[in-house]
Amino acid sequence: MQEKILIIGSSGQIGTELVTALRKIYCENNVIASDIKPSSYEVMNSGPFEKLDIMDEQLLNFIVKKYKVTQVYLLAALLSATAEKNIELGWALNMRSHSHVLDLARHGLIKKIFWPSSIAVFGPTTPKINTPQYTVMEPNTVYGISKQAGERWNEYYWNNFNVDVRSIRFPGLIGWKSNPGGGTTDYAVEIFHEAITKNKYNCFLNPSTMLPMMYMKDAIRATIELMESETKKIKIRSSYNLGGISFSPKEIGEEIKKHIPKFNISYNEDFRQKIADSWPASINDEHAQKDWGWNLEYDLKKMTEDMIKNLTIKYQRQSI
Repeated sequence: MQEKILIIGSSGQIGTELVTALRKIYCENNVIASDIKPSSYEVMNSGPFEKLDIMDEQLLNFIVKKYKVTQVYLLAALLSATAEKNIELGWALNMRSHSHVLDLARHGLIKKIFWPSSIAVFGPTTPKINTPQYTVMEPNTVYGISKQAGERWNEYYWNNFNVDVRSIRFPGLIGWKSNPGGGTTDYAVEIFHEAITKNKYNCFLNPSTMLPMMYMKDAIRATIELMESETKKIKIRSSYNLGGISFSPKEIGEEIKKHIPKFNISYNEDFRQKIADSWPASINDEHAQKDWGWNLEYDLKKMTEDMIKNLTIKYQRQSI
């Protein structure tokens, strides 16, 4: 049977790159991008796009039936920093979109779901170093609470309705193809843009704040590998830890300085520091390694080289 894949939230940081990767695997017309706003030029011109407000359940059902969708990647969400500024929308969007898609599978309209969780499910009482898969989870942000609730719904729908939903607890994600989406880890994307265009960056976290991060190429590969794994290999139906690489603003600043010697970083903490302080500094992902063969490819050095190379080319093309 030919897979038909609907990506909800295709204009975001993950969606922009995931659409392109999946279209290379499943062919352009079998991967439908959708969002409330237009996606990148590459996404819009390489296959079908549907304007979709995920809160509109009727329109979602119409699109699923129109394209005979078999898999949904639900990426639409209000991220950590943005959700703290709009609590009601953060909770409503993050929870209602999830329930809409879970019910599609419950009623047999689709067969498989990818739903991203986050390290935000952990909180200040969670062990911060090498945080295990199973541990204390007391999130204290709107985003984290919604993601923890979503994980419990994932497991409930799997246990009670056999809904094949798969999930990863993403660390901070770093990529060059799209702009940051309103998260606390956005500094690790912004710093590259500012370094290349201005030779300086004013960071909203303190220099020693350690957070787990992951290069987008690894995140996209992890998502696809998880979704293409045999069902029997997926032992965890809440969400898998994914570790990535841990570093501080000072460390990434020093790595960038090796390529851009004039670069200078300064610090001016804001409300996002409190969010970052509640999250783990490093993540244990041995379950993902054991169950479906996960392995990391990009460390800080390799990621920095690739980011600077690609962003430099991008800015040069824009200036022509």
